[in-house]
Amino acid sequence: MSFTTPPRPLDVAALFPQLALMARSATRLHPRPGSPTVHDSSVGGPLLWPADEPWPLCEGPHDSHAAPRVHSPDDIRVLRRIRAAAAERLHDDPRAPVSTPEEAETEERIGTGRPWFDGPIPMLPVAQLYTRDVPLPVSPPGVDLLQVLWCPFDHPTHPRTALFWRSSGTVTDVLAAPPEPPTVQFVWYLPEPCSLAPEQVTEYPNPMELDKELQDQLSDVSRWQTAGDAWDSRYAVAPDEFYANRLAHAPGWKTGGWSRWGLTDPVPRPCPDCGTETVPLLTIASGEWDSVTRSWIPEEEQASPTPSNLGNPPGDFTLIDIAGGYDLQLHACPADPSHDHVELVQ
Repeated sequence: MSFTTPPRPLDVAALFPQLALMARSATRLHPRPGSPTVHDSSVGGPLLWPADEPWPLCEGPHDSHAAPRVHSPDDIRVLRRIRAAAAERLHDDPRAPVSTPEEAETEERIGTGRPWFDGPIPMLPVAQLYTRDVPLPVSPPGVDLLQVLWCPFDHPTHPRTALFWRSSGTVTDVLAAPPEPPTVQFVWYLPEPCSLAPEQVTEYPNPMELDKELQDQLSDVSRWQTAGDAWDSRYAVAPDEFYANRLAHAPGWKTGGWSRWGLTDPVPRPCPDCGTETVPLLTIASGEWDSVTRSWIPEEEQASPTPSNLGNPPGDFTLIDIAGGYDLQLHACPADPSHDHVELVQ
């Protein structure tokens, strides 16, 4: 499995030379449904976890009033199988029923939810990244594996994440049956197991991170018009959006690159332990593209898109949703990546 980002409409660093020094490499992960093992880089797959190391627990607090109906991970998996079967059935015959009587009965039973659980919650695997597969912008010495887990409850507006750095060669006895949380606050907090197809791209800062002089240049339509047909005149009212949507940074799951902004203005992200400004480590995305970032859809999927489950938007292969369609960006300390990380929703 490999995916190729289409070439950008133009060389933005040639049009705005000040950007050349701001270029950063990012690695798009391109997660797609699969069956990864503990020895694979993945989203939502099993982790290479030492059998003698305690599994991480979230001690809370967890607000029962914010989640009147909770579901077990197994219930969520059953729902997804039902929806996948429905999607396949409707693909073969658009007149077929959306659900069979048995499926409807199962969905109704699961829809009633599970009893609330009070107590420590086992965290869920979110991502496992081997450096042989996925370049990381920072990592502690001697480490070749990053593991990301989260508590599948809001803290207070998104899951709380935990990062574990390790040397894979030291793990000789792997935990065979990691514990799972008895309940999950929302179905979209259980990642669908996905294999990865890493691809490196070049990114530039969000317009809001640029100085005023460069922002003014990006807003100058005449500057863009010198690019000829590569310039999309539909952006004439807001040319900086052409830069942000088509040229600055790739959407979707990725490591490195630049932070995305929009929900808020840029804010400092100092390391909680030493004060060093943190850098983007991993972006946990609600989808690989949306209506304004379709130019980033891989070339291989423009003619033959990878199907999404029924009821989920195209490009949402991990079945994760962060705060209604945003991204959860994890930032790490470049001075010492083992310091506490910073979470940012944008």
